[in-house]
Amino acid sequence: MAEMRLVVAGAAGRMGQALVRAIAETPGTTLAGAFERPGSPSIGADAGVLAGVGENGVVIGDDPLPLIARADGVLDFTAPAASVETAGLAAQARIVHVIGTTGMGAGDEERLLAAARHAVIVRSGNMSLGVNLLAVLVEQAARALADFDVEIMEMHHRHKVDAPSGTALMLGEAAAAARNVRLGEHAVRVRDGHTGPRPDGAIGFATLRGGSVVGDHTVTLAGEGERVVLAHLAQDRSIFARGALKAALWARGRKPGLYSMRDVLGLPA
Repeated sequence: MAEMRLVVAGAAGRMGQALVRAIAETPGTTLAGAFERPGSPSIGADAGVLAGVGENGVVIGDDPLPLIARADGVLDFTAPAASVETAGLAAQARIVHVIGTTGMGAGDEERLLAAARHAVIVRSGNMSLGVNLLAVLVEQAARALADFDVEIMEMHHRHKVDAPSGTALMLGEAAAAARNVRLGEHAVRVRDGHTGPRPDGAIGFATLRGGSVVGDHTVTLAGEGERVVLAHLAQDRSIFARGALKAALWARGRKPGLYSMRDVLGLPA
């Protein structure tokens, strides 16, 4: 099979550069295009030079349409509004769209589902193998320890703009699914002042921001006299980029639809 031609959205960002490097290192893939938001100072730069892998002749543009039209897939760790627009373009081209963007709202979700009727979309709050395995373990533990309190703590770098992180919410969804409840009805995201006792069945979130932390997630299940602590520490963005490449290669040739990293990795749904 010919190499998979991939386009990187947000190619000048930290994750965009990691994706460009991962494509250069991954057999069976090639960088077919790269784009940034209009007005970005990186427009016109060589994507390979910017990512530190040397000149590759792929110039960063600001118009994704012609790039996506001749690609097999697009890798997208940008912002909700941008990802939704790119999903529409991927649907028109009927190609693979791998989305690692977090912070989407209900309206964004509806538009992704509409795009997934024509595009093969793989979307996850976290693309790493370890985190997706952690979600399975959280679900199993929350089911087995049904009377334990669930608390989720996450820490990211100072530049992250959404909270809680998409990964923390993914872990919360895993715990909620195990207990057959809706996360939105049981999540406690803020505690301040006189809060009173902890509500039964609450799934708590704590958010930390600072420095250059790539991503730390800890799920604590607290019972009477004991705690179970499950954690994942991301030390390098390359783990997310490698996961995205694995997702893209897995998705190639599949029927249109909305998939998750659990599908890609063959983990229990």
